Amino acid sequence: MATPSMEDYLERIYKLIDEKGYARVSDIAEGLEVHPSSVTKMIQKLDKDNYLVYEKYRGLILTSKGQKMGKRLVVRHQLLEDFLTVIGVAEENIYKDVEGIEHHLSWDSITCIEALLEYFKLNPERTEELMQLKKEMDEA
Repeated sequence: MATPSMEDYLERIYKLIDEKGYARVSDIAEGLEVHPSSVTKMIQKLDKDNYLVYEKYRGLILTSKGQKMGKRLVVRHQLLEDFLTVIGVAEENIYKDVEGIEHHLSWDSITCIEALLEYFKLNPERTEELMQLKKEMDEA
């Protein structure tokens, strides 16, 4: 079972590999705002837990387990960003809020949020009603 910290690393590594084709320790450290030595320790743990294969000075590759988890974490993050956007959270708060909640929701809750987002897509008038209600509450 991955810890929240492991999830952050896997999500970042997956995104880097998806965007650049590789993930370097320095890129991971920069993206997560941690020291390279912390990245190396976590990479060794992720290697031990079979999320990736790491060879010192040669780089790393995600295993199928790591790819599956990384993709799932990226999708979860985007889903939560979409959800907060739909319910009217101010754009400048969304990333920070997602970072604060993403590790504290069960996958069951994520599935329910996904279904709710689909409902709003299929029923855009409900989104408009929600925004109107939010506006009224803000004005009260």
